[in-house]
Amino acid sequence: MTALRRTLTGGAALAWTALVVVPVYWLVVTSLRGRTDFTTASPLAPPTSPTFDNYRTVLAGDFTTYLLNSVIVTAATVAVTLAVALMAAFSIVRYTNRWSRLTFRLYLLGLAIPLQAVIIPVYLLIIRMNMYDSLLAIVLPSAAFALPVTVMILVSFLRDVPRSLFEAMVVDGAGDWRMLFSLAAPMARPALVTVAVYDGLQVWNGFLFPLILTQSGDKAVLPLALTLFRGQFGIDVPATMAAVVLSTLPMLVVFVLARRQLVAGLTAGFSK
Repeated sequence: MTALRRTLTGGAALAWTALVVVPVYWLVVTSLRGRTDFTTASPLAPPTSPTFDNYRTVLAGDFTTYLLNSVIVTAATVAVTLAVALMAAFSIVRYTNRWSRLTFRLYLLGLAIPLQAVIIPVYLLIIRMNMYDSLLAIVLPSAAFALPVTVMILVSFLRDVPRSLFEAMVVDGAGDWRMLFSLAAPMARPALVTVAVYDGLQVWNGFLFPLILTQSGDKAVLPLALTLFRGQFGIDVPATMAAVVLSTLPMLVVFVLARRQLVAGLTAGFSK
């Protein structure tokens, strides 16, 4: 029975790996093909004459503008989310009264609100605030919808910090801001990295807010711009795949650099 279980587990893991690796392999291989090679060769066969012309074509257009917009939106959203969520989580953990518990429940309630259900009120609100067709119109709603899960993770992490450390700082005369920046923020660094990568990935791949809240080409972010590439290049699938590969590289680099803190944040905050 144990051998059979191991065989089934290994087969399932192999099948899952194939489901993940094969599309990525096809994506990269296709981006290195020419148009003729793409239409005549087998989809999974290595390219007979690898070329970087598709990448040159993409970079010769407005790809750098779209990339810069995505970087600005993602960085600003993550910064706003972490700043607000850290202060909220610290207050919820530090003051265990009725109001802090109610605040935490309201944040958790945000997890049950789907983005698609409130996109029309968000659109009308952005119009009333005269922020339509701006990067700020993407940043603020994205940060608002990222707050519930970010607060939940940070609260779970900060609850594992011994209360004696807070009490010791109070005895030394430290105020709330001093405890926040000198104790809570350093202790929660793994959790902050975890939610930063998670929220950044969600914003980087976000499509609905850019689609509804912007319309100018110079305000487009990468997920929305990829649809423009598809229309621009027609049936030039290799060029579109090259744009997809380039759009995934920044977040891949961030994930590789932050992988240790990410694993620590995923495992350390829920020990109790």
